[in-house]
Amino acid sequence: MKKIVLLFLLFLSVFSFSQEIPFPAISIGVKPVEEPKDLVVTLEILLVLTVLALAPSILILFTSFTRIIVVFSFFRNALGTRQTPPNQVMIGLALFLTFLIMQPVWNDIYNNAITPYLNKEIGYQEMFQRINTRIREFMIKELKNHHNEDNVFMLARNSNIEITKVEEAPNSVLIPAFVLGELEIAFKMGVILYVPFIVIDMIVASILLSMGMIMIPPIFVSLPFKILIFVMANGWDLLVEGLIKSFAR
Repeated sequence: MKKIVLLFLLFLSVFSFSQEIPFPAISIGVKPVEEPKDLVVTLEILLVLTVLALAPSILILFTSFTRIIVVFSFFRNALGTRQTPPNQVMIGLALFLTFLIMQPVWNDIYNNAITPYLNKEIGYQEMFQRINTRIREFMIKELKNHHNEDNVFMLARNSNIEITKVEEAPNSVLIPAFVLGELEIAFKMGVILYVPFIVIDMIVASILLSMGMIMIPPIFVSLPFKILIFVMANGWDLLVEGLIKSFAR
């Protein structure tokens, strides 16, 4: 068997070197722009690539994704199921809920900014201005809805920026204030999620202690009860409904 393999490799090498196989030439260079249209197309391609590269950051910082994924993480830790549901499932569900919650914002951006630009009714500067205005409206509405305007004034004060209302804050202040507000809301919701599960853990631990079963970890006994109560209470629907209603529509 080894001889056959060696003969095959020898035949293949001889056959390869006995023929001249042409290879495509590859060259890198800078080609001068012949028409202004070519430059516009090139810039549009670069813009699309830039947006795709920054898409994860945009999704996390400017949308409802942060609050949803943090609440899901709190819920999984409170339930005590460790890696169940898996991270992929939680991130996927958070993404689709983000698409659902942000749909009115994205529809407005598409109808009032992207479509007029594609129809050559407005320039790219006006398009970016309209997109920025709509996203700022969403972030400001969420800050006001949950009374987190103090984050904006705190960041503006520490940046030596004088503002009298939230709408005057630049993006460099508004974006981190919005992210801080989302984290605060998610932590508040996480505490509410923890309370009933902690009560179940305490009840189970007290029962085991009174029965003298101190060698059995309470988490092993309380976990099935927590899952059972969560399922009987239709917990997933309540959790998702609460997340959706927490956003100003």
